[in-house]
Amino acid sequence: MPTEHHFTDGGEAAAQLATRIATLLAEAIATRGTSSIALSGGRSPRPVLEALARTPLDWSKVVVTLVDERWVAPDAPDSNERLLRETLLTGPPAAAHFVPMKNDAPDAYAGQPAVETAFAAIPWPLDMVLLGMGEDGHTASLFPAAAELADGLTSTARTIAVTPPAAPHQRMSLTASAIVAARHVFLQISGDAKKAVYAQALEDGPVEQLPIRLALRQDKTPVEVWISA
Repeated sequence: MPTEHHFTDGGEAAAQLATRIATLLAEAIATRGTSSIALSGGRSPRPVLEALARTPLDWSKVVVTLVDERWVAPDAPDSNERLLRETLLTGPPAAAHFVPMKNDAPDAYAGQPAVETAFAAIPWPLDMVLLGMGEDGHTASLFPAAAELADGLTSTARTIAVTPPAAPHQRMSLTASAIVAARHVFLQISGDAKKAVYAQALEDGPVEQLPIRLALRQDKTPVEVWISA
């Protein structure tokens, strides 16, 4: 079972999660001379990223990448890269080595080989992965009923191109194997609807139904779930 951290205040949850991430990044640097983290986009991670940006750290020794990305221009409103550049990769954290998930290929499928090559240069395994979860139980861009879901759950590649069944834009996503290979996995959720999905995901059932189970129903990597109102 994952370790749960419960908060009534979302701001406090974000601050505590940022502190936890920074501590593990610093420990990795002290142990291995470098550290690495894959971050999610969306509304929930924003306060975590902003708090993390204020944390003293040798950012030049940190590799930062994404859990998933929409196949849009890096300056587009829906770009997760843009979110990182607006929140985390400013001031001292701008010294971090950022590995994008979007390149100049015309679509995600054409761009995936180059993304895979870029990700092969990251020190593996990742030290940390910060996941989110949708109300449909998806995590990263591994969506229920997506044509690529089976490959995303079983592939030994680190990245996969995905077309969501309903959400806009093609995506690039970490695969399940890349996620659970990390040294630490964090899941951040808030609100009653997502709490209910999370509770369901802890019950028996296929991973294909609720892909977040790929992280919750494994014992290879410690998982911490940060839950706020």
